[in-house]
Amino acid sequence: MARERSIVAEPRTLRGKNESRRLRQRGLIPAIVYGAFKEPVAVAVSPKEVERIMHSKTGHNTIFDVNFQSGDTTPAMVVDWQYDPVKDTLLHVDLKRIDLTKRIQVSVPVVTQGEAKGIKLQDGLLELITREIEIECLPDEIPGHFTVDVTELMLGQSIRAGDIQLAAGLKLVSPADSVIAHVVAMRIVEEEKPAEAAVEGAAVPAAGATPAEPEVIKKGKKEEEPAEAETKGKRAEPEAKGKKK
Repeated sequence: MARERSIVAEPRTLRGKNESRRLRQRGLIPAIVYGAFKEPVAVAVSPKEVERIMHSKTGHNTIFDVNFQSGDTTPAMVVDWQYDPVKDTLLHVDLKRIDLTKRIQVSVPVVTQGEAKGIKLQDGLLELITREIEIECLPDEIPGHFTVDVTELMLGQSIRAGDIQLAAGLKLVSPADSVIAHVVAMRIVEEEKPAEAAVEGAAVPAAGATPAEPEVIKKGKKEEEPAEAETKGKRAEPEAKGKKK
């Protein structure tokens, strides 16, 4: 059965940076197709086709057909990819063959809807803790996302993974007590007090009291003592002369 989305894969015999550069000049990128107990195959694919799949509603959980030039077709998923950190362009992808008759484990996004009552009535804050849950199902049963209604949440209440209603055939793999979202009290950050307020409790000298002098001034007084003794000696000389007369 043909699927909605598909990509064309060219065989790739050469490896290395030079070959990857030549592929990108042709508008292709290197890729590898593996899994389903078959030998891995090196191929070249269009990054635009891969990007369309990854940005679709089902994202990297999308099952699509890989069409080989030999005429063979296999269902696959994008399981790993690499972007250029500077140009933000797709450099390489890993495609995994999917056996449509066997159950697989995938991570599915969780989105919220509604405004929690704890926000409007109790000035709370809605925090999203987990944005994905892991489930097990057949490849053709993978949902695009799960939606949880947070309208009835009050302060201190939460929605957990086990609260999500799963369709028949889906099995929850994530811990059932994993918190998806909860309403918490707003955190009030106390402003820092100015420097004047920080010394508000310091002792204030009484009116008329002489403030304590710094240690440097005390050292200066000690250095002046020899000068005072020298001055007294000069004043004593005339008195001694008068007695001789």
